[in-house]
Amino acid sequence: MPNKNKKHKFRLFSAVLATVCIILVGDAVAPTAAIGNSQYLWWIIMLIGFFVPYGLISAELGTQYPSEGGMYTWIKKAFGPKWAGRVAWFYWVNYPLWIASLADLVTTYLLQMLGVEMTWSLILAIQVGYILLVSVLGVLRISQSAWLSNLGAFAKFIFMAGLGALGIYVLVTQGSANPIESWTDLLPMVGADGKFDFTGLGFVALIIFNMLGFEVVSTFSDDMENPKKEIPKAVILGGILIAVFYLLASFGIGVAIPLDQIPTDSGLLDSYQILLTTIGFSAAAIKAIIVVVGGLFIYTLVANISSWNFGVNSVIAYAAEDGTFPKSWAKRNKDGVPYVVSIWTGVVALVIAITGIIVAEFFPEISNLFWTFFSLSLVCLLLSYLPMFMAFLKLHKKGPAVKNGYWINGGKIKIALFGIVPFLLLLVALFFTLFPSFEADVIKDNLPLIIGACIAIVLGEIMVNRRRKDSKPTKTISKTTKTKKSTKRVAAKSSR
Repeated sequence: MPNKNKKHKFRLFSAVLATVCIILVGDAVAPTAAIGNSQYLWWIIMLIGFFVPYGLISAELGTQYPSEGGMYTWIKKAFGPKWAGRVAWFYWVNYPLWIASLADLVTTYLLQMLGVEMTWSLILAIQVGYILLVSVLGVLRISQSAWLSNLGAFAKFIFMAGLGALGIYVLVTQGSANPIESWTDLLPMVGADGKFDFTGLGFVALIIFNMLGFEVVSTFSDDMENPKKEIPKAVILGGILIAVFYLLASFGIGVAIPLDQIPTDSGLLDSYQILLTTIGFSAAAIKAIIVVVGGLFIYTLVANISSWNFGVNSVIAYAAEDGTFPKSWAKRNKDGVPYVVSIWTGVVALVIAITGIIVAEFFPEISNLFWTFFSLSLVCLLLSYLPMFMAFLKLHKKGPAVKNGYWINGGKIKIALFGIVPFLLLLVALFFTLFPSFEADVIKDNLPLIIGACIAIVLGEIMVNRRRKDSKPTKTISKTTKTKKSTKRVAAKSSR
């Protein structure tokens, strides 16, 4: 069968590039650059406190409990199907919101690249086209679309390294838009007056978002020759590349644009234009480069989602089999890819995108739909990861589940820190994303996000409890029947 052969063509090289394509997301570079010069120390803190533990934990759980169900399988083994259902719910809700935010970002970049005014009908056509494209790609296994993620990784390398190189040149020759005036500029949570500023903790969420996705790599285990060795290597090698290119790109943006003027959506192309103008490129050359870089960026937005598709859809399919989602969402095509969930994800993303276009048409003061969708997506994504670290502590305590799987060695203190520190950082990130400040005006501005998060939590509880309740009788009867049958067989054999 041809499909069986395809499963063994996803090598370490492709796994590393897929890791980079999944985790290295260009859409989050500009918001991260807005952190300022303290971002470099923030990155060091988060690399040690979150990135390394999270990556190695994903490698251990992914090889000790290999499954296309990923996080769902791990949480279920540790805490049962109800908690696994909650994780799957938030994991899925984040996804169509993220796709809709990227669809809006595609139109923003096309408008900037081409320099033309777009009617709402053209914006609608572009966003619908993007969502349909990534939904179609969602019915491919990662081994079938490895070329897409490989090219996506290289595209990210090109425009992020290019931005970093331009930033270095301009810094050396003409200086930075955000110069380091004192050593306190590099310190996290220190305000302009040199005093402690806890609002800096809101930046934690952005950096964590830039690090998420290692658990998706673990869902590729069935497509790898030797996942027990390749997954940890992909995590380590991919992690190094990801950190380097994030810092290069955000550095370039920081050199080009003052912090208070960095746009969260078009910051990357704006930085290219400013840096090229500063160096002295002609208008025609700048326009050509912007078109090329913008085209590469848009391609990565397609490749990025295609890399996430199989991982997210597999988690949801496993949840559907357990009754958290409709049973039809567990249906797979001949290649074993869940396709119904991909269709529904695309439908929901379309509804969100269309709603956003209508809102923007009648309420033009709402100018940054990307950031609106992205923020709620971020909250839901962070919520889905919280139980993972507690599940690691519980499952690790039981000892290795397989003989040759990856295992984090160390004493009780090291293992406890690996689970607790990332968990606490996630809690901090969530809280300060929802409440970046305790000032009344800031809370009021963030009220839509807070209400959206509360609605997502309530709907998740309703869905998880209802679906589990509906599915329990069938499963209980089935298990009881099987037990009775096996008991009768044993008794019959004994009497013989």
